[in-house]
Amino acid sequence: MDTHVIHQGRNVKRIREMLGIKQDVLATSLGLSQQSISQIEQKEVLEIATLQKVSKALGVSEDAIKSFSEEAVVNIVANTINNHDQSAVVNYYPTFNPIDKIVELYEEKSALYERMLTLEKERNELLLKLLNSKE
Repeated sequence: MDTHVIHQGRNVKRIREMLGIKQDVLATSLGLSQQSISQIEQKEVLEIATLQKVSKALGVSEDAIKSFSEEAVVNIVANTINNHDQSAVVNYYPTFNPIDKIVELYEEKSALYERMLTLEKERNELLLKLLNSKE
């Protein structure tokens, strides 16, 4: 019997860290506080609406957050290491090309950065409008 429970909040944190995104940056893209992101990352199960928003902001699928497994990542990495002594070989044969996944993650990360840049530009435009209206 498998008693392994997937902690969705922890998966959000792991994915966010793998993408090199800080909590405050994710918070800004979601219109939340950094403390709210910290609270989300502590929840074992995320509400559907929260899961949808966070997955969109991170540029990953909801399933990626629901089923992220460090074991699978370790197995993929170990399977791609070329040791002559075969000490890192794990009997895991992915049904996908790991390079394709790396390219896909890079593209998702690029899209996220573009979205964050757009949000930052919009924020700056709003600030300029506010400043101009005060004059």
